[in-house]
Amino acid sequence: MTSRPSSGQIRVVIEAVTPQVDGGRYPAKRIVGDRVRVEADAFTDGHDSVACELLHRRAGAADWRRVDMVPLGNDRWRGEFVVTEVGRHEFAIRAWVDHLFTWQKDLVKRFEAGQDIGVELLTGAAMIRDIAARAGDARAPLDAWASALEDGAADVARRYEASQDAALLALTRRTPDPRLVAEAKPLPLEVSPPRARYSTWYEFFPRSVPASSTAPAGTLAACIAQLPSIAAMGFDVVYLPPIHPIGETHRKGPNNSVTAGEEDPGSPWAIGSAAGGHKSVHPELGTLEDFRALVSAAREQGLSIAMDIAFQCSPDHPYVREHPEWFRKRADGSIQYAENPPKKYQDIYPFDFECDDWQGLWQELKSVFEFWIAQGVSIFRVDNPHTKPFPFWEWVIGEITRTRPDVIFLAEAFTRPKIMYRLAKLGFTQSYTYFSWRNRRDEIESYFTGLRRPPVSDFFRPNLWPNTPDILPEFLQYGGRPAFCIRIILAATLGASYGVYGPAFELLEATPLKPGGEEYRDSEKYQKRTWDLSRPDSLRPLMTRLNQIRAAHSSLQTDEGLRFHRSDNDAIIAYSKTAGPDGDALLMIVNLDPHHVQSGWVELDLATLGLDAASGYQVHDLLTGARYLWHGARNFLVLDPQSLPAHVFRLRRRVRSEHDFDYFL
Repeated sequence: MTSRPSSGQIRVVIEAVTPQVDGGRYPAKRIVGDRVRVEADAFTDGHDSVACELLHRRAGAADWRRVDMVPLGNDRWRGEFVVTEVGRHEFAIRAWVDHLFTWQKDLVKRFEAGQDIGVELLTGAAMIRDIAARAGDARAPLDAWASALEDGAADVARRYEASQDAALLALTRRTPDPRLVAEAKPLPLEVSPPRARYSTWYEFFPRSVPASSTAPAGTLAACIAQLPSIAAMGFDVVYLPPIHPIGETHRKGPNNSVTAGEEDPGSPWAIGSAAGGHKSVHPELGTLEDFRALVSAAREQGLSIAMDIAFQCSPDHPYVREHPEWFRKRADGSIQYAENPPKKYQDIYPFDFECDDWQGLWQELKSVFEFWIAQGVSIFRVDNPHTKPFPFWEWVIGEITRTRPDVIFLAEAFTRPKIMYRLAKLGFTQSYTYFSWRNRRDEIESYFTGLRRPPVSDFFRPNLWPNTPDILPEFLQYGGRPAFCIRIILAATLGASYGVYGPAFELLEATPLKPGGEEYRDSEKYQKRTWDLSRPDSLRPLMTRLNQIRAAHSSLQTDEGLRFHRSDNDAIIAYSKTAGPDGDALLMIVNLDPHHVQSGWVELDLATLGLDAASGYQVHDLLTGARYLWHGARNFLVLDPQSLPAHVFRLRRRVRSEHDFDYFL
């Protein structure tokens, strides 16, 4: 048996509303200040006209704001609104058969055909009076409109002209007949601060920093002296691996060896000792007061401190003694350590999220976030979130952002796509990606084309890392300095957010622990390192220049507007980024081969770039300052990786001045 509709008087159908994620189960994501574009199909049977409107509000607000949607053709409608506050918002679609507009359209046809429209004018007036009765403050002008149509003493042509008043027609749509209105269910929208979309991360280990004039080496106080140079390079987020006490039991030695010497510091991810746990600072790094001073000093430099959250414990963590029920037991009664067979991580105990006291565990882990937020942290890089339950992340992120919607969560999850996407839907603000392993032109084009299209682009914000302390990609191991240049240029221009494990990248660290692996030899995860960042071969100048370009060009501050262009050489990739009301457009052309000079023809989509095929245009290389005059869509170029493997072109259109000479804009 089919179900009866709630009202047989509702004839409009609303379908295919965008943006939405999984039918509204999760919020689409936007940034404060964004113009949110909403589209929907809305149609009815027969030939009657449809009116369609967009409603939006901050979640929890009493009143909706309304926007008339405009028809795009083929029963598709569009409306837009600007989000001005960080936090949860919602929007909905309403549509109904617009009998008055149908009458108005038909009246035009009758009048132009020379038919008598006297009765039709009275019909319209009656409809207007019916609307006016429920129009509140708008009743007076609508009643006056109806009177003008009813005025038999007036010329019919004048009455007809009055019937076509667009402003008054729009007024009638403010109060449609509620019996006829179809409403699509409200859809959620999560609005984040600007740094959620555009951010530039620099990672370093505090225990490896040199002494400053006021603080000893390897301390949080000494880290303060590093901040001005990081800010000068154009980074805005400083990410620190865990700063907590490190366990002694089964401590790992250099290169992940199972035996540690007395002076070996252990892995920062083996969290917890007699000195404290997730809410403590390692005594060798300093105090909680030192950490707050670091956060404050970073803020003065325009930097944010991103804190690592790794929900796991060393055998020495206070949780192991105070809450043994939070850990899984082995058959012999000992606590199960972390494993990825055949690898064993005896220095780490994972939490058992299936334990009977799961609610107590959830509350305690939430309090870890709250503790560090109270110390001034608003950005968290979360270690391996895919190894913890999805419901936990949805709950804890929802709880935190309910009162602190400005907090940013980066998911460090290199796992299967559906899992990465699920974490993003659940609330993670940004996500690591497969960029580290996408090297060929076809791989890059396919991967980033998928990321920039809805529905993925509505919930997944990529953060691109050419290296991490865990990942030394093969491309960097064998490509020499050109490989590092290629990857940093791609990261900085393909994505609005990117990051580097800074000292190792700047100094071209490329020696793996063993052939075929991605672990660094003498990894800083297990030992302190000394970095000479003043070396003349440092990549710091290139990194600084790229970040300057990013800061100056809105097109590189969003993941929208990415467009790949044709090249007849698979070793050369060409892509553009366009954005902003000023039509900011940059063109990147990169030699993906770190070993050989590559040349070829690049064919541009000139319409996408706002260029005229009939006019020449200037390409200004923002990396070198060189300028070239190009003509048409196809242009030839040569890229030598030993000098610089890429161009980052600003496109300048040819313009004719009022004084009859050409210049480039």
